[in-house]
Amino acid sequence: MADQRALLPKIDTLLDPVLVEQFGRERVLRHARRLVDDCRKQIAQGQTVDLTTIPARLLDALNDGLSQVINGTGVLLHTNLGRAPWGENARNAARAAQGYCNVEFDLVAGRRGTRGRAVEDRICALMKAPAALVVNNCAGAVMVMLAALAHGRSVLVSRGELVEIGGGFRVPDVMKASGANLREVGTTNKTHLADYQTEITDDVAGVLRIHHSNFKQIGFVSQPALSELATLPTRLLIDLGSGQLDYDAAEPSVAEAMAAGADIVCMSGDKLLGGPQSGIMIGQTEAIEKIRRHPMYRALRPDKTILAALEATIDDWLRQQPTPLERMRRLTLGELSERVHSWCQELHQFGSIELVRTEATIGGGSLPGQSFESIGIAINHPKINDLQRLLLSSKPPIIGRIQNQQFIFDARAIITLQQEAPFLNAIKSTLTSLDGPAN
Repeated sequence: MADQRALLPKIDTLLDPVLVEQFGRERVLRHARRLVDDCRKQIAQGQTVDLTTIPARLLDALNDGLSQVINGTGVLLHTNLGRAPWGENARNAARAAQGYCNVEFDLVAGRRGTRGRAVEDRICALMKAPAALVVNNCAGAVMVMLAALAHGRSVLVSRGELVEIGGGFRVPDVMKASGANLREVGTTNKTHLADYQTEITDDVAGVLRIHHSNFKQIGFVSQPALSELATLPTRLLIDLGSGQLDYDAAEPSVAEAMAAGADIVCMSGDKLLGGPQSGIMIGQTEAIEKIRRHPMYRALRPDKTILAALEATIDDWLRQQPTPLERMRRLTLGELSERVHSWCQELHQFGSIELVRTEATIGGGSLPGQSFESIGIAINHPKINDLQRLLLSSKPPIIGRIQNQQFIFDARAIITLQQEAPFLNAIKSTLTSLDGPAN
């Protein structure tokens, strides 16, 4: 039997003019070489390689950019899928800012202005804060806050709040990178005000309250209220994570943090408001301005399109116009049931499809451990893995979840974002390709 390595295609034969025009010669060349080298290694290890699949594999490798997907997972702030979908006003504002715009130009004075002032004004109005600042995400907000206000000094953190968030980022590592010194207080499940009081020294720059993000402590647990921490003779620094605007026991709130007299409150603009990814800081003017002057702020400041989209998102909140995320949350079971019932009628001839009750979550570290009732469809199919593969390769890709040998798609995001037509068409064509035309 001939050595398959002798049958591997030459690199120049893989430089299809159509691919070169679409992706550029250097990128096609890079991936073609990598693919042929991988095949050569597999053959050397005794594996048999289907050489006829190389052109398709090359196309798959090249076609890996960001693209729109349809989210049927039931996770509304899905980190892997870009978290919050922007509202129409936010998208329009970002498009308007793509060219030249007055990102750092004062149109009244006719000279250089300050980046972010317009969005800061809106944040202060919405959150009733003395001052505000925006960076690229909440982790960045916490880092620059600590770097500006606590570099070389100690910050008190409860042992129950030393969390790790998505991507392996840990609170102790963020603090170390900022130059602040972590001083742990209390225990994993219980931290008392006295634990902080006994650790207050001249070296302490502040107390940091951290949002638990993707987990929740229950049972024999306790921690001081924000209002109690505010009585300590040091700065109160709060990472709300996702947070929410008004008083609510479900999540720490911006209103509660400001009422407690926090020096700085950090939060995720995308999680809190349903807008673009951003880290929002609000608090006392003296502390905010000290952060603004820190060199790290320039490294973390957001792009003009993010600022424009965030401005428009906050304008929607100020006008009480719900964002797509809020509309998803507000859909009633009755509204969902009516629409999904029509899906089942339209799809019944293509396979075994039924309306099912599902559980949706906010996601993105918000409301850990909590879910709410929702509705979607379940597809029963003997080739469920093939069905998933084909739906992931559809245009746009369809993302759902497999549970108990059913492919389940929650309806909230699909209905809110008006993606029902492409979703249903993809289901029909995929089932048809697997099973043949419907009778």
